[in-house]
Amino acid sequence: MPGPTVKRGWNLMSQRWVAIVRNRRSGAGRGRERIRDLIAGLRRHGLRPRLFSKRERLSERLSQTIHSERLVAVVAAGGDGTVNDCLNRFTGVPLAILPMGTENLVARYLNVPPSGARAADTIAAGRTRRIDLGRVGQQQFVLLASAGFDAEVVHRLHARRTGNIRRLTYLPRILECFRKYEYPQFRVYLDGNPAPLAARMAVVMNLPMYAFGLRPAATAQADDGLLDVRLFERGSTFQMLRYVYMVARGRHESLPDVRSVQARRIRLESDVPVPFEVDGDPAGWSPVEISVEPAALEVFVP
Repeated sequence: MPGPTVKRGWNLMSQRWVAIVRNRRSGAGRGRERIRDLIAGLRRHGLRPRLFSKRERLSERLSQTIHSERLVAVVAAGGDGTVNDCLNRFTGVPLAILPMGTENLVARYLNVPPSGARAADTIAAGRTRRIDLGRVGQQQFVLLASAGFDAEVVHRLHARRTGNIRRLTYLPRILECFRKYEYPQFRVYLDGNPAPLAARMAVVMNLPMYAFGLRPAATAQADDGLLDVRLFERGSTFQMLRYVYMVARGRHESLPDVRSVQARRIRLESDVPVPFEVDGDPAGWSPVEISVEPAALEVFVP
């Protein structure tokens, strides 16, 4: 009796595919080369690459079971903003990162190099790690959330954004906030404790990475099921300059007016609206509630 017919060229691996979500502002120069290297590397490993500059099209494709079941990974090809957008849009899908942004803090924490070929090798090897995510309402975050001066800078920056954000882009808004921000006090409730803590600025860290190489919570861990909270109690231009200097020196946690705590749930309330940001994007105003989702993100690592 003849055996089953095998279709010439058929390979189960060739039916598995990888979605590449490209930051539209990162498609030139080195970014283009990295994406080309990623595509070539995936093909060498027998994986089919599909490039998406419109994320809505990928959402439509993943709504079809025949495509979603064969998807190996979504690659966030961009900076931390692209990573944040992908993990919120494509929940439950393993995430890979091709760093092409200004800071690339998530990639740096996971030791992911800015190489398309290495990203393809990492996906093909199939090694992943589970890390926690923070949540604010319907939005998840991987890096941090903050309220107060830091968030005011982010709000002002995005209100006037016209193109790519670089490190120097922040400087005018930082100087503007030093002149105009009023440092309202707010109340911080931890894990349902009815006794609040007072602060003028709060930084809630899931990872120990922060812009400009600063480490507000250097001991934060991505897989401990906790968020690390740093509360800065005083408010004025002088005090903020003092805090920035001490954070840069890694000595802020020794200050009596900086409180270092961990929590699973944090609620911020205030008598006047206090700005809030998540992973470098504006996220509204107080009141706000933040929680941790342990091991919520599966991400490819070298």
